[in-house]
Amino acid sequence: MKTSLSHRRDEEASTATPPPSPPYSPKPSKPNRSFNYLLREQRLLFTIVGIIIGSTFFIIQPSLSRLSTSEPQPYIHSRSNAFGLRRNDGALHGVPRRVPVGIGSRRLRIVVTGGAGFVGSHLVDKLIGRGNDVIVIDNFFTGRKENLIHLFGNPRFELIRHDVVEPILLEVDQIYHLACPASPVHYKYNPTNVMGTLNMLGLAKRTGARFLLTSTSEVYGDPLEHPQKETYWGNVNPIGERSCYDEGKRTAETLTMDYHRGAGVEVRIARIFNTYGPRMCLDDGRVVSNFVAQAIRKQPLTVYGDGKQTRSFQYVSDLVNGLTALMDGEHIGPFNLGNPGEFTMLELAKIVKETIDSSATIAYKPNTADDPHMRKPDISKAKELLNWEPKIPLREGLPLMVNDFRNRILNEDEGKGLK
Repeated sequence: MKTSLSHRRDEEASTATPPPSPPYSPKPSKPNRSFNYLLREQRLLFTIVGIIIGSTFFIIQPSLSRLSTSEPQPYIHSRSNAFGLRRNDGALHGVPRRVPVGIGSRRLRIVVTGGAGFVGSHLVDKLIGRGNDVIVIDNFFTGRKENLIHLFGNPRFELIRHDVVEPILLEVDQIYHLACPASPVHYKYNPTNVMGTLNMLGLAKRTGARFLLTSTSEVYGDPLEHPQKETYWGNVNPIGERSCYDEGKRTAETLTMDYHRGAGVEVRIARIFNTYGPRMCLDDGRVVSNFVAQAIRKQPLTVYGDGKQTRSFQYVSDLVNGLTALMDGEHIGPFNLGNPGEFTMLELAKIVKETIDSSATIAYKPNTADDPHMRKPDISKAKELLNWEPKIPLREGLPLMVNDFRNRILNEDEGKGLK
């Protein structure tokens, strides 16, 4: 009995003992599912093709960019980013700009203050012709809608009736600041040099736009230097009848340079000498328009003083070319923009008589206060740095102005019932 029980316990113990486990061996590695997936779904083929296409694009892209920018862009402005740091949007100082494929040069958005005036309207025509978007700001104190009526309906042209002595908010790339009465008849009544310039400089500072101030040869006053260079500081009466214009423009130049030095605004300064051409005001008191209008109306030509004062006269298209060359260039100025051909008032009257009416007479009147005796620009700086000089002599440009004045005076007389 005991033996059988012992035997049974041995059997139970033998059955309870687990069999020895086989020796450890690592699992066989499974095949790469991603690789199999690519092979099975042809993803690898698509990936390789995509890499080839991308590589080809980046290889040929620089050559296409060079083709798209083969025409030099005269001006690419710099803006400020959100942190106040200046960045270049284009090629400044001769550094080539890289343009993505399919994107040509960006149109500039340009403001022209006083753009409905004599010079401003001709400048607007040129800027529109270059393919830019132009916004004209004018209060029509001396400007005329007729000067711009041919641009109404042009999608690149916009006209805003506004006085620059009040601020305005716009987004622009360039500002040509021409708004200011330029003839004695008008600027003695409404001088706007300082506040208008200050507001436009503020706009340039906010938007990062390049700012061009149209100053004047009047900053030289009654000069003691002849011809006048840009380094000449002038001889101006600060309390005279003309000082609101003379000193106003001098102050505008000061503000322009202060904004450049203190706020980093890109600025340009042009000192404009006597300019003539179509669209001048008929009765603004300037000598060329006075003589032409009087000769057409069969009135005596008014000469103030002895008529030996000298002036230099440039045709308006020459001036416009000078302004755009200055804006597009990399030199601040100031630059004299004028025709160095010098004429006395009696010589000018003779040319007007030869052009319009040889029988016209001359009426002498007392000279006006602070009238400069001599005025002739030295334009060697503009020739050298801007590659600019006037092309149209007085005897060629004057007939073009006469035709415009004759048509306007004829229409004016017809409107009054005169013949």
